Amino acid sequence: MDACGERFVIVSGDCRAEVDEVGGGLAGFVQGGRVRVEPHPPTARPAKGSGAVLAPWPNRVRGGRWSLRGAAQQLALTEPAAGNAIHGLLRHVGWTLADRAGDRLVLTAVAPVQPGWPQPVRVRITYTVGAGGLGVETEVENLGFAPVPFGLGFHPYLRVGDVPADDLELTLAARTRLPLREQLPDGPPEPLDRPFAGTLLAGTELDDAFGGCVPAEGDDLVRHRVVAPDGGGTELWADPAFGWVQVFTPADFPRHGPDGVVTAARAVAVEPMTCPPDALNSGTDLIELVPGEPQVLHWGITATG
Repeated sequence: MDACGERFVIVSGDCRAEVDEVGGGLAGFVQGGRVRVEPHPPTARPAKGSGAVLAPWPNRVRGGRWSLRGAAQQLALTEPAAGNAIHGLLRHVGWTLADRAGDRLVLTAVAPVQPGWPQPVRVRITYTVGAGGLGVETEVENLGFAPVPFGLGFHPYLRVGDVPADDLELTLAARTRLPLREQLPDGPPEPLDRPFAGTLLAGTELDDAFGGCVPAEGDDLVRHRVVAPDGGGTELWADPAFGWVQVFTPADFPRHGPDGVVTAARAVAVEPMTCPPDALNSGTDLIELVPGEPQVLHWGITATG
């Protein structure tokens, strides 16, 4: 068994997406002959969270500690160097194939009761490709006996074919930035002194959480995008429930070439999130999952220009 388990492939027209069995995450997406997300091979775990499903919370929980109705919770410290719990409970588990067609894939997984997590939560993800690009529907359901807070995120690294990340311009739907210290909240959100609207990534170093992500006037969706010098772009759209986005621009992302050669390259992760870092402690924008009341959320990626 490869490190990522089975590699599922769905195709429609000029769209092709790859999804991992282990972690249930997006392992590649091509539309219009251009790579739209950083791919990774199935033989090794994806680097730097690439393509991951972040549930039942995204980002970090300070010290792995939080409280539910007065009961202290202690999660495993999955970011041991910093002493935090990071990116939920489903990144490294095997997902179950529930349905499969040429252009559609459905995977499910359960975050069971465990130290630091008191109610079982089932996550069902439907990946679909078509004329509009890639669509991702996530249904989450509390299988337990009492309400539990929930947050959802995803971790794609966006690309526009082979255009270097430094040559891309970044546009975000965000209005605020959350001050961070050691990647954890350090104060309330602050208004952006300048919007990210066609901001060149060259010289822009980010590992930042942005909030206030809302649709533009007359639109129903939150939209973030990267655009190449030739005007072609890759857009990430999401339901308004994804009011937060983490943007991460590592300089040493391992890019796998078609010849098998791996090079360190600049990359840009645009991570839609329903809540900010350490939301299990702050309570900010958490979704209350009530048994018997599933929640459904949508996001996707499409070519522009």
